[in-house]
Amino acid sequence: MSEPQQESLTQRVVPIEAGTHVIRAQFLGEDPTLALADGRILTGAAGAFVSPHGDAAILVAACNGIILLTGGDDGKVIATSPGGASETLGDEKGRWIDALAIGPSGDIAWSTGKKVVARDGKGERKEWTAPSTAQGLIFAPKGYRLAISHYNGVSLWFPNTEGVPEVREWKGSHLDVTLSPDGRFLVTSMQENMLHGWRLADGKDMRMSGYPSKTRSFSWSHDGHWLATSGADAAIIWPFKDKEGPMGKAPRECGVRHSKVSSVAFHPRALVVAIGYEDSCILLCRLTDGAELLVRPTTKEGGKVTSMGWNRTGNRMIFGTEEGAAGVLTLP
Repeated sequence: MSEPQQESLTQRVVPIEAGTHVIRAQFLGEDPTLALADGRILTGAAGAFVSPHGDAAILVAACNGIILLTGGDDGKVIATSPGGASETLGDEKGRWIDALAIGPSGDIAWSTGKKVVARDGKGERKEWTAPSTAQGLIFAPKGYRLAISHYNGVSLWFPNTEGVPEVREWKGSHLDVTLSPDGRFLVTSMQENMLHGWRLADGKDMRMSGYPSKTRSFSWSHDGHWLATSGADAAIIWPFKDKEGPMGKAPRECGVRHSKVSSVAFHPRALVVAIGYEDSCILLCRLTDGAELLVRPTTKEGGKVTSMGWNRTGNRMIFGTEEGAAGVLTLP
């Protein structure tokens, strides 16, 4: 399949030379920010580098637009603010940080092996030991509750209670985890190239299969009605508006190409999804009519798109790739 011939936004992209694998691309306030695998963070319009982890590598990162949270192979969890100031919030003494999460009230969580740590906005820590390695973390949209994916299911933990976490079971290895913005649905990616979900009200299972590779990128639409996912030669977008969620419904497919989707990011205010591919191409796709706009063409340099993020108003988008190519798109 040839490259898209539709209207192009490529001239509206300002390139950034990160120089190495981009772990996370996001805006801190209005500052374009990249968390890099070599331990550096590039932030601000001037592209200043800071190294909060010193010589250690950044393994995982999370961002809520207010802080960038990074976890390294030095065992440290560090929050970086706009302007590059940093604060160490956790130190696991050299144990690799496997997953991170930021809650709606500024709560944070991290995992290393089976150990899961939750830290509330006041700095109080609680710990819990998962039944196996904690693969993914996410906070519920309301309340101090954490979903933790692991082998054979997901545990729902209230850090401020002494009770045993509630478990949603399904055999197999569960990787990343996400919750719908309204808190009704819980979805995980799995080792078996599929998604599994639960309706939290009654625990009813949902199985979403047919992927040729693993899904490692999720993004919810601003209204919570759609979940975009990577792992196929198009963005697979599941409907979650109705009470039954995607059960019995076919997903939408956006941006079909001869390359697998590696990253997805819904616009914060419109039914438009950014789609990044393993061949470094990036498209914007509008769900209402399927229209596509080219943001970045396929290039020999750059590698797969690893992360994309929008600013709060949705007029700018930042992206990064595994080989250090990056850029900021400003919409007209």
